[in-house]
Formats: sequence, C-alpha cells, structure tokens
Amino acid sequence: MKKLGFGCMRLPLINPEDPTSVDIEQFSKMIDTFIENGFTYFDTAYPYHQKQSELFVKKALVERYPRDSYTLADKLPVPFMKVKEDAQKIFYEQLEKCGVEYFDYYLLHSLNRNHYQTALKFDCFEFIKKMKDEGKIKEIGFSFHDTADILDQILTEHPEMDFVQLQINYLDWNSDSVQSKLCYETAVKHGKKVVIMEPVKGGSLVRVPEDVKTKLFNLDNSLSVASWAIRFAASLKNVRVVLSGMSNLEQLYDNISYMKEFKPLTQEENKFLIQLGDQIRTSIAIPCTACNYCTPGCPKNICIPEYFNLYNKRKQTLSKGKSNEYDNLKNEHGKPLDCIECGQCERVCPQKLPIICNLKKVAEEFE
Repeated sequence: MKKLGFGCMRLPLINPEDPTSVDIEQFSKMIDTFIENGFTYFDTAYPYHQKQSELFVKKALVERYPRDSYTLADKLPVPFMKVKEDAQKIFYEQLEKCGVEYFDYYLLHSLNRNHYQTALKFDCFEFIKKMKDEGKIKEIGFSFHDTADILDQILTEHPEMDFVQLQINYLDWNSDSVQSKLCYETAVKHGKKVVIMEPVKGGSLVRVPEDVKTKLFNLDNSLSVASWAIRFAASLKNVRVVLSGMSNLEQLYDNISYMKEFKPLTQEENKFLIQLGDQIRTSIAIPCTACNYCTPGCPKNICIPEYFNLYNKRKQTLSKGKSNEYDNLKNEHGKPLDCIECGQCERVCPQKLPIICNLKKVAEEFE
C-alpha cells in the first residue's frame, strides 16, 4: 500500500460557509487522479461534513469503482453515543450511507480517557470485534487523542485491536499535551501498525512563519512546505498510511508529486524538522486544527476555528487595530462574547483546548 491516504473531512466546497456543499465534480476528479496514481486508502467518519461525508464518498467513489479497487475506513462516533444500541444502529446506517457491505478498516472514533470509559460502558470493543467476526469489518482499531499512558492502558486491555490512528506531526512530536513521539513509541511497543492523522496540524504546518518557510526552501526549493510535514510522518517505520485532508486538486497534485515514489527523510532532515517544530510551537497561540467538532453543537453558532485562526495570525504578525475579517465573521456568526460557557465544545475537542478561555482572549484582542 502506498503511504498516502485520502482523508474525507475537508472535501472541496462550492460554498466555504456550508460544509455540506461538497463540489462532487471536483471530488470525483480528485478520486480519479488519486486512484490512477496507485493510491487506494480512503478515510471517512460519521460526523464529517455534518454527517454527509459518507454519502459523498458513496457517490464519488463507491458507485464509480469496483469494491476491490480501494480500501475504506469509517468510524463509530463514541463521543456522541447515548445508549449501547447506538453502536449497531449507527454501524448499519454507515454501511448503507457508504453503499458497501463491509469496511476494510473500522475505528472507535476519538478515544481519550473519558471517551474510553464511554466505549467500555456501551461495549463498543465487543461490538466491533463481533462485526469483524461476521466479516463486516476486516481490521479494527481506534483513533486516539490523549497522553501515552492512556494509550498504553487501552492497548494493554484490548490487544485485539489491529491498528491505532494517531495525531503525529513534527510540531507535536515533543508536545507535552499531544505527545506524538511517546504515543508512536507506545503503539510500536504493542506491535500495532499506525495510521497518521493531522500530519500538517490542520494547516498549521502549511501556514508557517516566513523564517521557517525560508529554512525549508533552503533545504529543497522544489518541495512545498506541506511536503515536509507529510514526509516526516510517512518516514516513521511502523506507519501504514498518512491521511491528508485534501480540499482541492492543487493539494492533491502536490501530495502525489512526492508520495507516488516516496523517499523517507534522512536522519539530518528528521532532526531538523523536529527542531523547527519546537520553534513553531512557541509561535502558535492557540493550537487548533480546525477539525470543527466543536461547532455543530454550539448554541450561539460561534465559528470557533475561524476565530482562533484569525487570533493566531494576529499574534504571529504582531498586527493591531481593526480587522475586517473579524467583523465579517461576527456579522455572519455568533461573536466570541456570545459564548454562554455551556462547555459542549470543550467536551468534544480532540486537542483538549480551553475553548471558553480562548474565546475570551479573542474577544479581548479584537473587540
């Protein structure tokens, strides 16, 4: 298997304000190009694109290609489950929405110390193992957002897991909160293959400071900024595939250009990127990946990731004064000051960000 996977969380949109307005024509062309170049791994999930991603995958991929020409991963939305019966109900709904009779890979979605308890409470591990035994899943695993000690606990208590999906990038490699390096080493210790998500940290490793961009171009000016992040992740020995949430053909072409005939980083390049990551981490005020898990349930319709992105840009450029971008956001969405501190956003945030506190920082900066 080639080491680039197509993440279906950030599909091309006709209207940037509407996550359900996927440009199916462009998405189909992206899939055609992806498969023509020998790539086969597609990853979707129940909540992506406001629960529409699986339907778009069905239309652009499943209905247009033989089942044995691609592999498909989907996920059980553990954080959103209310009762044990949700597992079976959602699973069969996903099979129907995707238009398939089985999933090649199926994951318990976004486990951390709290969601792990939910998965235990509702017998989620037993359920996906049962589906595997019945041939409706080929391999079972889970995606993970927490510290390495919790990952070690889960893998110790559930050795039946075939693989684990981790957030790994050179920005988070030495992070105290994400612990990319420690989590990777824990998965290796348990003999599990790793699927990597967020290799460019929601775009943070594309929108790097100018001095960092210069350093990367000095290494090799024929490669994009994003390529270094994806190649860093793909160079890890136990990595099966690196997911990239490609939003347009330009991003797809760029990824294919260096992943079709993949060359791992040298030890010197690897060390250099880790040092760059430590540098960049200090320049990012709010380490949001723009996954948008926080926004659908917000009672005040606050576009949290967009506000955080503006705040980060403001802090990196040291600019001050009025912001037209901020004014446009608050005219079309809830304002940071509208937050009623219900906490639903923080409960589902994979990065464990103090979102309520950060919204106050945004308001203080821009209002």
